[in-house]
Amino acid sequence: MEQIASISLQILGSIFFLVFIAFGIASVFEHERRAVIVAFLLAVLGCSLFWGLSVLPDPLPRIAFWLTQTALIVVVVLFYLSFGELEVVNEIPNRRFDERETIFSRMRLKRGTTRFESYYTIHPDHAIEDEKTRSKPGLLSLESKFANPFQFASTEGSFFLTESLFSAVDGPVFDKKATFNPQKMTQYIKGLAIFYGAKDVGITTLQPYHVYSHVGRGSGNYGDPLAVEHAFAIAFTVEMENQMVASSPFPPTTMETGKQYVEAARVAVQLAGAIRAMGFPARAHIDGNYRVIAPLVARDAGLGEIGRMTLLMTPREGPRVRLGVVTTDLDLIPDVREPDQSMIDFCTICEKCAAVCPSNSIPFGPRHEIDGAIRWKINPDTCFRYWNVVGTDCARCVSVCPFSHPDTFSHNLIRMGIKRSGFFRRLALWMDHLFYGKKPRPRRGPDWANIA
Repeated sequence: MEQIASISLQILGSIFFLVFIAFGIASVFEHERRAVIVAFLLAVLGCSLFWGLSVLPDPLPRIAFWLTQTALIVVVVLFYLSFGELEVVNEIPNRRFDERETIFSRMRLKRGTTRFESYYTIHPDHAIEDEKTRSKPGLLSLESKFANPFQFASTEGSFFLTESLFSAVDGPVFDKKATFNPQKMTQYIKGLAIFYGAKDVGITTLQPYHVYSHVGRGSGNYGDPLAVEHAFAIAFTVEMENQMVASSPFPPTTMETGKQYVEAARVAVQLAGAIRAMGFPARAHIDGNYRVIAPLVARDAGLGEIGRMTLLMTPREGPRVRLGVVTTDLDLIPDVREPDQSMIDFCTICEKCAAVCPSNSIPFGPRHEIDGAIRWKINPDTCFRYWNVVGTDCARCVSVCPFSHPDTFSHNLIRMGIKRSGFFRRLALWMDHLFYGKKPRPRRGPDWANIA
C-alpha cells in the first residue's frame, strides 16, 4: 500500500506539472505575463510537493494520498451540488426607449439650434451632465489624454467607412418573391451571415421593445416616430481581437472597435441586400444608424445574456464582440432562447468590470428592476465623459471580463465548468484573480500598432 500511495502521488505530481506547464505555454501566446509566471510557479511547486510527499517515510505518503483522494471527492461532490442557481425573472422592459435620450444622440445636439433648446427644455435633468461632457476634449480628440494621431486616424478611417454605408442600410426590393421552405431558408440565412463574416447568428421575432420609439441619429428625420415594421430580426456577432482589446483604455482598443463596426456593417448591409434581392423587405442596423436596440435583439435571438456592464455576454467571447442586426419580413423560424442563469450568476459574483471601471460607471451588487425589467444599469453619462477625457472608447470592462479570454481549449474547459456548477463559478473567479489579477493591468497592443 505504501508503494501504491507513493507512485500515485508521483503520477499526480507529474499530471499537475504537465497541466500547468501547458497552460503557461498557452499564456505565452496570449501575451499574459502574469499568467505565465503563476502557471510555471504552480507547476514547479505542485510537482515538488507531490513528489516530495511520495519519498517521505511511511505512513506520511499514505496519509497524503488519502487526504488528496478525499479532497478530490469533496471537489467532485461540490461540483454537482446545486447552488448559485437563479430563478428566471422578467427581463422585458415595459416601455420603448427613445433614441434621442441616448448619450450618443444628445452629444450631436448643437448649441444655438432649435433642436438643442427644445431637447433640454423637455429634459432639463440632462443639461448639467451633458455640459460637463462637452467641456472635455472629445472622443478621438488630439487634445485628449491618450491622443495618438496615427492610431486615431485608423479609427477615423473606420468610422468614415461605416458612415458611408448609412445610405445602403435599406433599398429597393426586387419585384419577384422567391419561394422556399422556411426551415431551409433559416439555415441558409444563418450560413450566409457566417459566410459574409459573422461569428454567431440568431433569429428572433421582432418585438416593440426591440425598436426605438423615435429617431435620434443616423438616416431619417430626427424625432420621427418609429413603427415596428418587420416581423423578424437576424442578430449576429463579429469578434474583436483579444490583444487589441487588452490594451484598453489605450488607442489600439478603439482601432479594433472601429474595424469591427465596419465588419458588422458590411455583413449587415450585404445580408439585407441579399434578402431584398429575394423579394422581401430588409433593413441593416449598423453603428450610428440603428433603429433597434441591438443587445436586446441579440439576447432574445439566443446569442447571450445582458451582463453587469450592460453589454451582450456571449458564451465564447463574452462581451468581446460587436453586434449587427437585420430586420426583415422574410419568413424565418426564430430560435428558442434558453436563459443562461449560470452567466448571470457569474456576473453577480464577479464584479471585476465594476472594480476596474475608471469612471465608476458600472454598478456593484445584484440586478434591480428598471422600467419593469430586472437588470443592471451603467451610468452612461460618466462612462461617455471618460471617453471624452482619454479620447478612446475605454473598454476596460470588456478587457478584464473572465469571459473575454480567447476561445481556446483551456478557457473553454473553464467556461464549461462555469455553466455546470455554482461551486465551479466561484472557483473559476478565484483562479481568474490568481492568474490575471483582481485588477489586471492594460497590456501592450501588437508592436506594429504602437507608433509614437
